[in-house]
Amino acid sequence: MRFETAAAPHVIAGYTVPRVMYQVLLALLPVTLVQVFVHGPGALLQLAVGVPTALACEALALRLRGRAARPFLRDGSVIVTAALLALAVPPLLPWWLMLLGTAIAVLLGKHAYGGLGYNPFNPAMVGYAVLLVSFPLEMTRWPVPLGTAAIEWSELARLTWQSFIHGPVGGPGAWDAYTGATALDALRTGLGQRYTMEEILAQQAFGSLGGAGSQWINAAALAGGAYLLARGIVRWHIPASVLAGIALPAATMHALDPGAHAAASFQLFSGATMLGAFFIATDPVSAATSDRGRLFYGAGIGSITWLIRTWGGYPDGVAFAVLLMNLAAPLIDRYTVPRIHGHAGR
Repeated sequence: MRFETAAAPHVIAGYTVPRVMYQVLLALLPVTLVQVFVHGPGALLQLAVGVPTALACEALALRLRGRAARPFLRDGSVIVTAALLALAVPPLLPWWLMLLGTAIAVLLGKHAYGGLGYNPFNPAMVGYAVLLVSFPLEMTRWPVPLGTAAIEWSELARLTWQSFIHGPVGGPGAWDAYTGATALDALRTGLGQRYTMEEILAQQAFGSLGGAGSQWINAAALAGGAYLLARGIVRWHIPASVLAGIALPAATMHALDPGAHAAASFQLFSGATMLGAFFIATDPVSAATSDRGRLFYGAGIGSITWLIRTWGGYPDGVAFAVLLMNLAAPLIDRYTVPRIHGHAGR
């Protein structure tokens, strides 16, 4: 007699891939709206390129692999990848770089390893890291937050469209009126020039908690993350340990030398901290799987992010921290997955 069995997991409790992915997209809506309010319509333009590109690359890869494309195009997973990348890159990024980054994320970061459920790295961060290493100037050109410079939203929208279509034409000086260093970059530059922390924090790039614009984007990501926690889409272990991994060393070093190290609140509400903690690090495929393992995994991401921000070569280190800990996830699982019930250990 033959018994048909299905592959694990055998109890899914309604948490299908489409349900999870579309809940994540819903939670990303506040981040998108706040970023548009703070930095202009660039995020919408990046989404307009990223989502169709991701769907086209997904369909192409599935066709080449001889797989049915329709179920995978409908499950929302590749749209989440495109959305995360679109919200992580600068709003001024030219369209062809967003297209390239999305194609790398889907084809290299996902399908080169076998597609959904087999990718060892977070696909969006693969695309982001390749763009950052290959095009550092374009990937660090951020518009100053509205309200910190004498520029109207309509003018910022016009210049953003120009940059999106043609790139930064007119030379670097033509963009000085509405581009500037991010708070993390300004902090690194100021400390390198021996300015005091008080002098650095007085610049227009800084707000009351973190970056002048990024503090509101991080607050929106925190709200979206709280929604995911409340809906049971993500568990608390990774976000909490990521934030602790950033906050504890930041608070310790700030207490020891407040003139050379920013407070924990600044680290938490600057850069991509909250987006990384709730939306990127929690990728169920590339993250650790056990509860204890998730704590180690998240703490590693948080501490590496803080180390890169403090002494590394890049202002923000979320992408590289996630990719490094993706490498460590199988080893973490090996030593933290609970013993199978009914089997004696040695």
